[in-house]
Amino acid sequence: MKDDANDVAKTLIEGALTAFRSSKSLADKAVAQLTDEKLHIALDENTNSIAVIMKHVAGNLLSRWTDFLTSDGEKPWRDRDDEFIDSLKTRDELMACWESGWQRLFDSLSALTSDDLGKSVAIRGEPHSVPLAIQRSLAHCSYHTGQIVQIARILAGDTWTTLTIPRGASAGFNQRVWGQGHYQTPGPDAR
Repeated sequence: MKDDANDVAKTLIEGALTAFRSSKSLADKAVAQLTDEKLHIALDENTNSIAVIMKHVAGNLLSRWTDFLTSDGEKPWRDRDDEFIDSLKTRDELMACWESGWQRLFDSLSALTSDDLGKSVAIRGEPHSVPLAIQRSLAHCSYHTGQIVQIARILAGDTWTTLTIPRGASAGFNQRVWGQGHYQTPGPDAR
């Protein structure tokens, strides 16, 4: 039975790592398509620039994943309000901040064991199971990744290179991947 629990734990952790890496990859590919200046453009006075969103995600990840199992996910040293001030002026500064948060996540998540998944952690004093805390962090990162990609798409304009299957290209993609046996093609026994 212990092996089954270990397999489930390993699958959950590996699945979370894969999903986090995918989310980060989309944001990284979007950011790479913009000039340094465009990273700091807010679409209007009520939105954040990509640089601010990246700084916020990094701050959140550093806070949540530092001493993940042993301290509250909202660290006393975190200055969340500062995360929404566009103070990282160079791409190098911004990317170093961004990478530090993600690296903390990947290191901490990779170190979890099956026994750790049965534990509880606190976020702002609220208890969370470890799987729930992982899902909460994944949802937060995915939400902001979507913002980054959408803002980058708008700012890149006609120079944008699609990160997924382009519009109108799904059938061609499916044909390349599955050939004639595509799941939407009715088989000879279909009624």
